[in-house]
Amino acid sequence: MRLLTFKRAAGAAEPGVLVDGQIVSLIGAGFSSVVSIIEGGGDALTKISQYVAAAPASAKVDFATAHLLAPVPKPNKIFCVGLNYRDHAIESNMEIPKVPTIFSKFTNSVIGSGETIILPKDSTQPDYEAEFALVIGKGGKRIAAADWQQHVFGYMNLNDVSARDLQLATTQWLMGKSPDTFAPMGPYIVTADEVADPHNLDIKMIVSGEVLQSSNTKHLIFRIPDLIEYISKVITLEPGDVISTGTPAGVGFARKPPRLLRDGDVCVVEVEGLGSLSNPVVLEA
Repeated sequence: MRLLTFKRAAGAAEPGVLVDGQIVSLIGAGFSSVVSIIEGGGDALTKISQYVAAAPASAKVDFATAHLLAPVPKPNKIFCVGLNYRDHAIESNMEIPKVPTIFSKFTNSVIGSGETIILPKDSTQPDYEAEFALVIGKGGKRIAAADWQQHVFGYMNLNDVSARDLQLATTQWLMGKSPDTFAPMGPYIVTADEVADPHNLDIKMIVSGEVLQSSNTKHLIFRIPDLIEYISKVITLEPGDVISTGTPAGVGFARKPPRLLRDGDVCVVEVEGLGSLSNPVVLEA
């Protein structure tokens, strides 16, 4: 399934499922949010399948014209993994990590496909990062790597937008990673049963029509089982938490000459099978 969150004109956020180019609202099926679906597990997905088969016309919205939010608009936790592709670590002039480099973004950064990335006036080096993200289903602590599949609900695109001058001014990356609008996600979550091998998916970033990153998730240094085990050793994972697995080479600040984000750009992240996450870019007024 492809699950998402959307708004009708002047309406509240609704959970939905994408079926044949239309969003079917799942309010009528008894779900208040995508997280409520995630918490419901397999039973919730079965209930959705049954509801969709006889959903009323009033529950349907055209996907192409819908106002999308991030699939999980306010995740409890957003974990990001730095330097998780060898070629990106090399281009960044940093050591290949021996353990995962984990940092976080705040929910103020989260936007959906079609919403606007706003470049802060206080940064001169805004950059893009195409990433493959997973969404936690069943939560837990001290999860064994061998049990990772029991805890992944699904997958989606993520753009780890980064203000490099703020990020690299100190050893703590938070200020450069969490400006408002700097975590576009979506357009939807593809449930795990539809992704045969998450460690063999093409990933790319297209900025204003030019492919600037192109790789495959088979090149991840730390794979999903490693990340889930490592994080959950000390942090309890909860339904709807997001883990973004890192970006490959080709980021803007490492290119020669640099290709940083500009007013009027459009960023498109495409991970194989997960649709297109597209966001226009504007400079803060």
